[in-house]
Amino acid sequence: MKAAALFCCALVLAGCATGQATPGTQVAAERLAASIVPGRTTKAELLAAFGKTRSVVFDSGYESWLYQSPAGGGRFSEFVVLIDPSGVVAKTRQRAPAAP
Repeated sequence: MKAAALFCCALVLAGCATGQATPGTQVAAERLAASIVPGRTTKAELLAAFGKTRSVVFDSGYESWLYQSPAGGGRFSEFVVLIDPSGVVAKTRQRAPAAP
């Protein structure tokens, strides 16, 4: 339950992210979905495959990372990754871009 609450907080924070992504955070949505496996993918593997990105670290040790995927028209879809304290991906969530 606590992890779900943290993930919801991460999604709220991710929703506040607007504007152009910083270098290294724009990744094709298909590549993210195919490469990140909850319960198996590690923080080190994320860094190696996609580089640093926007993140939030919680007091509990969980981290939320935000990757963006170009969606055309200057818009981006968002891919949020929740990493547990041991450094393994706990959950992922994809959000479509806002309507123009």
